[in-house]
Amino acid sequence: MNDRDANAFQTTRWTRVIAACGSSPQARQALSELCDAYYAPVAAFVQHYRSGRDDFRDLTHEFFASLLEGNSLGHVEPTRGRFRSYLLGAVKHFLADQRDRAMAARRGGGRTPQSLDPSFGNTGMERHAPAPIEVADPHGFPADAYFDHQWALTVVEQAMRDLQAESQAGGQTQRFEVLSRWLITPEDPTAAIDAARALQMSDGAFKVAVHRLRKRFRQIVRDKIAATVDGPEDLQDELNYLIQALTNRKSSA
Repeated sequence: MNDRDANAFQTTRWTRVIAACGSSPQARQALSELCDAYYAPVAAFVQHYRSGRDDFRDLTHEFFASLLEGNSLGHVEPTRGRFRSYLLGAVKHFLADQRDRAMAARRGGGRTPQSLDPSFGNTGMERHAPAPIEVADPHGFPADAYFDHQWALTVVEQAMRDLQAESQAGGQTQRFEVLSRWLITPEDPTAAIDAARALQMSDGAFKVAVHRLRKRFRQIVRDKIAATVDGPEDLQDELNYLIQALTNRKSSA
C-alpha cells in the first residue's frame, strides 16, 4: 500500500458516511454520491427480482429515496466494511419489507382483498372482482453473484467514462478511441501495427501509450473502489473480487 492509497482513505465517501453515521450534511452528500454510482446494479437486481416487470424503476427510486431519507431503512446501520455489501443487504431488506406490506394488504389491512390465484375470474364474477396482484417471493432474490456482477460492470463502465472524459479534455479524443480498444483486448501484432499507423506513432510509442492508458485505467478503478471500503486493508481484496465478479457469469444468471 503506497502513500497515495493510504491518504485517500482519509476522505473517502464511505468512511465519511460511517464516521458521521449518516447524520451530517457531509455524510448525506457522500451517501448520495455513492447511491448515484450504484444505481445501475441496484436497478438490475430489482428488475431481476421482479422478473422484468415495469415497476422495477419505481421500486429502485423508492429504495434510494428511503435510504437517503433514513426513514424506513434507518435501522439498517452502516457497518464497517464494504459499501457493496451494505447496499446489497439494504435492498434485500427493502424488497422483503415491500412484500410484507403487500401480503398484509392482501390479508385485509382495511382494503378489499385481492386474489393472487391466476385462475381467479373463471367463476363468472370477474366483472365485479378487483384485479389480482403479484407478490414477489422473499426467497426468490437473485443470487448475490448477480448483483456483484452488475456492480463490477458498473465500476468498469464508470472508469471508462472518466478515462474518456480526461482524454477529451486533453484534446485526445481520436487517440483514446484507438487506444481504448487495447485496454483489455489481448494484443494482436498485426492490429497493433495498423493502430500505430492510424495514430502516426511508431510501434514502440504505441506500446508505451497503451501501457500508460492501462495504468491510468487501473488507477481510476482503484480510486472508485477505495471510496467504497472502510480501509486500505480491504482495497486489494475488493479489487480481486471485482475481477472475480466480472468473470462470474454462470452463477450470476
